[in-house]
Amino acid sequence: MYFTDRGIEELQSRRGDEQFDFAWLSDRLQEFVDLNPEFEIPVERLATWLARLDDEDED
Repeated sequence: MYFTDRGIEELQSRRGDEQFDFAWLSDRLQEFVDLNPEFEIPVERLATWLARLDDEDED
């Protein structure tokens, strides 16, 4: 298990039964970046990756 997996597993165990919309998630990501500007690039990459999950491969 990677160290970062522990945070993901904690998120799933604590909030895995909850439902939310993407506006809520977007607000939380923006809030996180506002509080932690050094993480702007990784959060932006995650958001872009999530936004493009259903895109067809462009290879």
